[in-house]
Amino acid sequence: MLECRSVCFATRALLPLILQGEASGAGAGEGSWGGAGVSWEESGGSKPRERHPECDTSRALTWATRSDRGADAESQSRRILPSHEHPASTMEELEHTCPQPRTKLTEPAIFTKEISCECRAPHEKLTITQARLGTPVDRPVRVYADGIFDLFHSGHARALMQAKNLFPNGYLIVGVCSDELTLKYKGFTVMTEEERYEALRHCRYVDEVLRDAPWTITPDFLEKHKIDFVAHDDIPYSSAGSEDVYKHIKDAGMFVPTQRTEGISTSDIITRIVRDYDVYARRNLQRGYTAKELNVSYINEKKYRLQNQVDRMKEKVRTVEERSKHFVYRVEEKSHDLIQKWEEKSREFIGNFLELFGPDGAWKQMFQERSGRMIQALSPHQSPSGSPTGGRSPSRSPSPPSHWPPSSPKGASASISSMSEGDDDDK
Repeated sequence: MLECRSVCFATRALLPLILQGEASGAGAGEGSWGGAGVSWEESGGSKPRERHPECDTSRALTWATRSDRGADAESQSRRILPSHEHPASTMEELEHTCPQPRTKLTEPAIFTKEISCECRAPHEKLTITQARLGTPVDRPVRVYADGIFDLFHSGHARALMQAKNLFPNGYLIVGVCSDELTLKYKGFTVMTEEERYEALRHCRYVDEVLRDAPWTITPDFLEKHKIDFVAHDDIPYSSAGSEDVYKHIKDAGMFVPTQRTEGISTSDIITRIVRDYDVYARRNLQRGYTAKELNVSYINEKKYRLQNQVDRMKEKVRTVEERSKHFVYRVEEKSHDLIQKWEEKSREFIGNFLELFGPDGAWKQMFQERSGRMIQALSPHQSPSGSPTGGRSPSRSPSPPSHWPPSSPKGASASISSMSEGDDDDK
């Protein structure tokens, strides 16, 4: 191998002499170098051995020495120079220099240059089965997904996630159509193309963003960017005069389907906004946007502002009602507690009153005791037998017998009154 390389370097050094000899038209025998008449021995080298089959320069030299001697020198130089212009690295197998999937999420995805992949190594065509098995191992599988991506939402992100994870070593390129192209084939967009580009760049599943993507993918486009597969949902996309713009991709075996997310799409979001237009217009007016910015007429502006005031009044009334209901509920709870406590206290009060002033209450007993003590204090003691009252005349009627103590306060008062009447008679 080293000897072959030495021969190649010597051949490169002598290549101008070969061209000069071919231009002069001089013949050259086997083992000599053109019209200059310089043989291997005269040039200081030995006779060349068998040339290496992969040595481009040796093949070019062999072809040149066996070609027609009378051919034009310029045409022969054109046929030799392409092999001469290749660098020394082409003598060996070229390595793939394709961009690798990004591993850091601290920076946005890159924008595609004029050519997405500048790798000079050949890209063999892959089947879906081979790609899913991890083939090839020396380069990533390049997957392309295109779209408009207006009002970027979870449905878009989920589709890109599926495209990114189709193969073990996938490199996802996302093509975004421009505003002009979208307006031509589909209609107006809410977001500008720059806003849509930036939205895609900051999606974690995207490795590269291709701006101003074509509406229809052509074979030249696929070859230019060395794209292996195209990912999109399997629903036929009729546009630009075609029933399905991805039909030729499907026929070529380069189409990989993804699943749509039901319930959300850009059209659905726009439909919600149009349906509730008055609500969103009033919302933005309330947030400080002008009627000119919202493209609202003077009359509609006043109507929306009046509706906002009515809504605020309704909200205040609703708040007052809720507070009053809460207050009434608290009053009911308090009144219920008060009534319950009053009932308990009233029962206790009535019980105490009956215990004090009832038929067998403590007040009656106390009154009886005090009445008895008072009667005892007011009634005189019995006179002795030898007292002067014993010698009274018999004509006088004896005083009625007294029963002390009296059985009741009434009896005590009657006894006291009769005694006072007797004393008056004596006087």
